[in-house]
Amino acid sequence: MINTKKMVLMLAPVFFLASCKENADEKKLEVAGTINNNPAKKIYLEEIPMTTMERLVVDSADLGKDGKYKLKTSTGEARVYNLRLDQNNYPLAAVINDAGKITVNAVFSKENTQFPESYEVKGSAASREMKEYMTAFNDKLQLIIADARKYDSLSGSGGSDNILKTIEDNVSKTADEVRSLTLNALKKSGNAALSMFILGYYQSTSNMQGSGLKGLSNEEVIQIVNEASAKFPEHQGLIAIKSSLSATPKGWVGQPAPEIVLPDPNGKEVKLSSFRGKYVLVDFWASWCRPCRTENPNVVKVWQKFRDKNFTILGVSLDQPGQKDEWMKAVMQDKLTWTHVSDLKFWNSVVVPLYKIEGIPYNVLVDPDGKIIAESLRGSDLDKKLTEVLQ
Repeated sequence: MINTKKMVLMLAPVFFLASCKENADEKKLEVAGTINNNPAKKIYLEEIPMTTMERLVVDSADLGKDGKYKLKTSTGEARVYNLRLDQNNYPLAAVINDAGKITVNAVFSKENTQFPESYEVKGSAASREMKEYMTAFNDKLQLIIADARKYDSLSGSGGSDNILKTIEDNVSKTADEVRSLTLNALKKSGNAALSMFILGYYQSTSNMQGSGLKGLSNEEVIQIVNEASAKFPEHQGLIAIKSSLSATPKGWVGQPAPEIVLPDPNGKEVKLSSFRGKYVLVDFWASWCRPCRTENPNVVKVWQKFRDKNFTILGVSLDQPGQKDEWMKAVMQDKLTWTHVSDLKFWNSVVVPLYKIEGIPYNVLVDPDGKIIAESLRGSDLDKKLTEVLQ
């Protein structure tokens, strides 16, 4: 079951990893406020670059006895920042740097120090819009969750088909409303970071089991990014994302798959060619890559659906040197029960230039003869393609 409190404060991925240089004039950002009813001693300000989504701590402060804090950093073009307490797994709030000074006040309950009971944002129009979108989104998601519980309960106790059909229709109707809410919020958005946050928030939640939401297709995502790029033509993060999108497919379809020879976790050499005779999804990912981790449930679904139909997966990790334990931990947590390899060289991995990888998650589908027949398959597109070739 989905933890909606976590989702309220979850920074969602925007699917593509790329490097970019920000040319916007440097500005100053100050985030201050009060934290009530929380025993935390320290608060952190984390920058979330649009293209990498890797959290970067840019300032920290001790919380005063009265819960007051003040955080400062240099900033540039529109992007999202997290506020995080001590070593909490999830941020208490997120803001966008459309103002020089932003106030965030949060109130916790004594029973729950991970997630605030409530919080308010002042001074930032984009941050308020982001919060309003998440609140409306999760209010509707709660309805879907409640109906899903009702459906499970009634179906297990012999509920009538008519009643179950009514519940299914309600879920479908609410899911359509969430989709419309998202598309309308994207149209109204006057901030590049807000637009990409909304897009990523919807897509990542739709990938969660039990959400009842249908993710946007690759074509829809491309259209949304193109529209945002036209609205914010100078935003370097958007330029990088659009470039990554326009670069796919990379032209691999119809070509022989370049050979991959890498060690598995036990040090045993594995060759891509050793899977000849089967359809192979070569999945490039990493434990540190949030978009990859969000996409993993979709990969697990197709693995469970097609694993007995002459299909397998080769996971190729771009994890960093010395991070084998993190790689293996992610494999276990995400239940990725197929073959995995990595040279643990991050972006210096031999596969990066070999497959001209510009961002992850990225994949290619190889047929039994070793020829690439598809690439950059995600979400429902992955299932559709495998259904096409395997059934």
